[in-house]
Amino acid sequence: MATYPADRENDVVLRDGSTVHVRPARPDDGPAMEQLLEGLSDRSRRLRFFSGFPNLERAVRWSTEVDYEHRYGLVATAGGDGHLVGHAGWEREADRPERAEVALEIVDAMQSRGLGTILLGQLAEAAHDAGVEVLTAEVLPENHLMIKVFRDCGFPVRTHTVPGVVLVELPSSMSPEARERFERREQVAATAAMQTFFSPRSVAVIGASRERGTVPGELFHNLLAAGFHGPVYPVNPRTPVVQSVLAYPSILEVPGPVDLAVVAVPAHLVVEAARECAAKGVRALVVVSAGFAETGPEGAGRQRELLAVCRAAGMRLIGPNCLGILNTNPQVRLDATFGPNAPQPGRVGFLSQSGALGLAIVDYANALGLGLSSFVSVGNKADISSNDLLSYWEQDDRTGLVLLYLESFGNPRKFARIARRVARTKPVLAVKSGRSAAGARATSSHTGALLAASDVTVDALFHQAGVIRADTLAELFDVASLLANQPVPAGRRVGIVTNAGGPGIMCADACDAGGLEIVQLSPELQAKLREGLPAEAAVANPVDMLASAPPEHYRRTVELVAASGEVDAVIVIFIPPLRTDPAEVARAVRDAATAGSVPVLNVVMSAADLPVESEEAAPRLPRYRFPEDAARALVRAVEYGSWRQRPEGQVPELPPARHDEAAGLLAAALTEGPSPRWLSPDEVAGLLDCYGVPVAEWRLTPSPEEAAAAAAELGGPVALKAVAPRLVHKTEAHAVRLGLTGPEQVQTAATEMAAAVAAAGYGVDGFLVQRMVGDGVELLVGVVHDPTFGPVIACGAGGTAVELLKDVAVRITPLTDRDAAEMVRSLATFPLLDGYRGAPKTDVAALEDLLLRISALVEAHPEIAELDCNPVKVLADGAVVVDARVRVEAASPLLPLAARRR
Repeated sequence: MATYPADRENDVVLRDGSTVHVRPARPDDGPAMEQLLEGLSDRSRRLRFFSGFPNLERAVRWSTEVDYEHRYGLVATAGGDGHLVGHAGWEREADRPERAEVALEIVDAMQSRGLGTILLGQLAEAAHDAGVEVLTAEVLPENHLMIKVFRDCGFPVRTHTVPGVVLVELPSSMSPEARERFERREQVAATAAMQTFFSPRSVAVIGASRERGTVPGELFHNLLAAGFHGPVYPVNPRTPVVQSVLAYPSILEVPGPVDLAVVAVPAHLVVEAARECAAKGVRALVVVSAGFAETGPEGAGRQRELLAVCRAAGMRLIGPNCLGILNTNPQVRLDATFGPNAPQPGRVGFLSQSGALGLAIVDYANALGLGLSSFVSVGNKADISSNDLLSYWEQDDRTGLVLLYLESFGNPRKFARIARRVARTKPVLAVKSGRSAAGARATSSHTGALLAASDVTVDALFHQAGVIRADTLAELFDVASLLANQPVPAGRRVGIVTNAGGPGIMCADACDAGGLEIVQLSPELQAKLREGLPAEAAVANPVDMLASAPPEHYRRTVELVAASGEVDAVIVIFIPPLRTDPAEVARAVRDAATAGSVPVLNVVMSAADLPVESEEAAPRLPRYRFPEDAARALVRAVEYGSWRQRPEGQVPELPPARHDEAAGLLAAALTEGPSPRWLSPDEVAGLLDCYGVPVAEWRLTPSPEEAAAAAAELGGPVALKAVAPRLVHKTEAHAVRLGLTGPEQVQTAATEMAAAVAAAGYGVDGFLVQRMVGDGVELLVGVVHDPTFGPVIACGAGGTAVELLKDVAVRITPLTDRDAAEMVRSLATFPLLDGYRGAPKTDVAALEDLLLRISALVEAHPEIAELDCNPVKVLADGAVVVDARVRVEAASPLLPLAARRR
C-alpha cells in the first residue's frame, strides 16, 4: 500500500461560502462511510447503486480499502465531529490500467452546493498524477444531476447510451477551459463568503464595552456612529447596557439571527466565544483580539484551535489580531473597526496586513480625498486572505482600484492567478515589506546566488500578474491618486507644462529615467501655443510659460497639449509666484483636463496645503508636492497600461515529454543516494533529454586514458571537465580545459587536472569529454525551488562572470510563451543575441523554447531543488546546454496545509 497522500488534504469553499475539509479516504473511515451511505435518501441510493437495496458492506469496502495507486478515494468532512458528507473514488480497469471507473456520493443536505464538482476535480487531478488518463462512469438515464456535475467541471465529456445506462467518459487532465471554470467557482465561493462580512443583516460585538477609548468600546461606538443598516447587539455578561443599547450576557441569548460577530475579548476567551457563535449559526467572524500566532507557540496553538472551531461550523474568519473591517456602501454603512476616523466613501478597496498601519492608511486616504469602498485588516490571515478579497473586489461594482499592504503570502501562486485576472480590468497596487536579504536561502548554484540577493521573486510574481509594486506607502498613494481619478495612460509620450524651467527639467529627467518619452511637439502645436504665451516662453516640451503665467495661460496651454493627440499624459507644474492664487490655477488645470482623454497630473510646489477637492469636482486631479513624485507615479501607471494592452500569454503544449521516465530517474536518484544530492552528469543528461532540452554531445570516462579515447571518438576540439561530487564551480578549481585537440592533449590535461582538483580538496570520480560548441552567446538558465513560491526560473548573462554581471530576468513557473519572450528581451545583453554591431543574429526562438522546456521540467518534478544550465550557448541555429548541474531532494508539499487554500 502506498503512503497516505497527506499533501492532498485541503479546506475548500462551497458555492454558498461555507467550508468543508477534503482528504484522501482511509481504511478507518469504514464506520463513517457506512453512516453516510445509510443516510442517503432512497432516491440518492438508487441513483448511485442502481438499486434501493445495495450491498452496503461491499460499498464501504470499495470506498475505504484504498491503496492510492489502483484504487483511490476522497472524502469530505464537516461539523465538529468531522462526519462524512461526501465521497468520490476511482478504481483502475484490470485490463486497461490507464482507465478508471469513478463513483460519487454526496449526502442529500449538501447536494447542489458545488461539493460534487470540487471532489470530481480533485479526484481527476489525483488520477492524472497516478497515470490514469481516462475516467469512466455508468449513470442511470434519469440521473441528470450527475451528468451535469461531469459537464460543470469543464472536462470534455463524451456520453454513449446503451439500454438503461448512460456511459460517461472524460479525460483526467484539465483543459484550460476546465481550469478557468474551477477558478470561476472559487471566485463565486469567495465572493459569497465576503458578502457575509461586508453586507451582514445584523452584527454582534462580543466584549462590547461602555468605556470609550478602549478597543471594544470604540469598535461598538463606530458601528453605531456609522449608522449600520441593521441591529447591532452588544454582548457583555458584566453589564445590562452598553452605550445606551441593551446588552446580552451571551450571543446565544440574542433574540434574532446574527450574520457577523466581532470578537473583542481577551485571547483565552476567544475560542469559547467562537464556539457560542457557531452554536448561534453565525456565518462570519472577525477577531480583533491579539495573543495568537504572532506571540509564539502557545498563541499559535490557540489560533489553530480557533480555526478548527470555524471550520467545523462552516464559519469564515478574519483575523485574529486585526483592526476590523468596514464597508462605506450607503446601503450598509458598516464600520466594524476601532479607528478614530471614519473613511470617506469612494472606489478604493484596501487590504492591510498590519492593523496599526491600517489606522494611518484610513487617515491618510481621507487627507488625499481618496475614498474607500471597503477596508479589511486581515491580521494573522488564519482564514480569509488577500486571495479572497481580490476575488470579491473583482466583481464589486463599487470598487475600481485595489490597494494591498502585504507582509507575507499564504499561497503566492494562487495570488498570481487571481491578481492577473483582476488586473485586466482593475488596477491592483501593492506594497510588500521585507526587501532585505536577511532571510535569503542557502544555495550553492549560480542561480541560487543570484536569487538569494533580494526579493526578486516577489518582483517577478507582481510583474507576471500585472500588480503595480510601489516601493513605499507614499508612492502607493501617489499612484493610487492617479489611477483612481484619471484614465490609464495609453502610451509613454509625456507633455510637461510648467511656469518654471528648473522643475520642468527635473520632471523631464525623472520621466526619461523611468522609460517615458518627452516628445518634441509638432510645429503646428508649437505655433498655437505661442499665440497665447509671451514671446519669451518655451514651447517645444517642456512648455515653460514663465513665472508670471496666470490661470488663463494654464487653462489654454493644458487644453491644447492634452487634446493634441501628440502626448499620452500631461504633467502640469506650478510654483506659486507673486499673488497668483494656487486654487485658481488648480481649477483652471482641472477644467482644461477635460479637453483630452489623457491623464493629467498636477504638481503644486508649495508648503501650504491646498483644500481637498470636493467629490463633485470632476475630474479630480492627482496632486503632488514635487515633479519627481508625479513622474514616478506616471511611470508605474504607464507600465501597468502597457501590461494590460499586451495579449495574455499561454503555457504552450510542448511535444510530449517522457514524464514517467524522468520521474523514475529522480526516484532512483533519491533512493540510491542521500537527500539532498547533486545528480551525476549522466543522470543530468538523461533528465534533460526527457524534456527535449538539447545538450552538447559528451562522453563520461573514469580515467585519463579513456578520456583520450573518448576525444578520439568525438573528433575535433573538445572540452575536458573533472567530475567531482562536491565541486560546484569548476573554473575556480582548474577543473575545466577548453579547445583540446587530439587524444594526447586530452590525456595529459586529464592527468594534470586530477592532481589540481585533488590539491583543492576534491576527489575526482572521472572526466567528462564534450564536443566543443561553435561560437555563440553564453547565457545562464537556472531554477531554484523556493519553499513558498515554488520553482523560480532565471535567465541571464552566463559564463564565469554571471554573479558579477547580475544581468538576469526572473519569473515564477509555469512560464507562458510571453514570459519566455519578455525574459530574453529584458536582458541588458539582449543586443548580443540580436546582432550587436553587425554580428550574426542568434536563434532567440530556440532559447525561448529551451526556457519553456526547463519550466515544464521543474513544474512537473518538485524534487528538483536547484538546476543550473551555465553556460547555455545560443547559436545562429539552435541553443545548446554546455554544462548543467541538478540538485534533488525529497519533495514536500509546497505549502503548509493551512496556507494552501489562502
